[in-house]
Amino acid sequence: MNTTHREIIRLLVAVPLGLVVARVGLDHFLRPEIFDAIVPSYLGWPRFWTLASGALEVLLGLGLVLPKTRPLSARCFAALVILMSLANLNMWWNDLEFNGTRLSATGHLLRMSAQIILLFTLFWLSKPAQEKP
Repeated sequence: MNTTHREIIRLLVAVPLGLVVARVGLDHFLRPEIFDAIVPSYLGWPRFWTLASGALEVLLGLGLVLPKTRPLSARCFAALVILMSLANLNMWWNDLEFNGTRLSATGHLLRMSAQIILLFTLFWLSKPAQEKP
């Protein structure tokens, strides 16, 4: 596969992913209570963490869309996903509802698997675009 095809595939992955991430980030502002509910109590100030992570998701999601900012945005978003795993583990460990839904053990495993796939995708997107000869 030549460089042009690889870059087209990266674009076809990065743009929809970035837009979805930005949309989820926007949801942190539109419906913060559903995110507040899964913030671990030991962090304190759930609304702060909800709004901060939402702002970062909007910023980094839009950064994934643009080729020049994609590598840095992908690396930063990978770090954010790892940090936000605290909320996901809290949700699983304490059997908390998210948006009115309580996941089964299988649901939590599927969610964790999706996050692992997301991390691998972000690491792949974090590589700078190939320069044209």
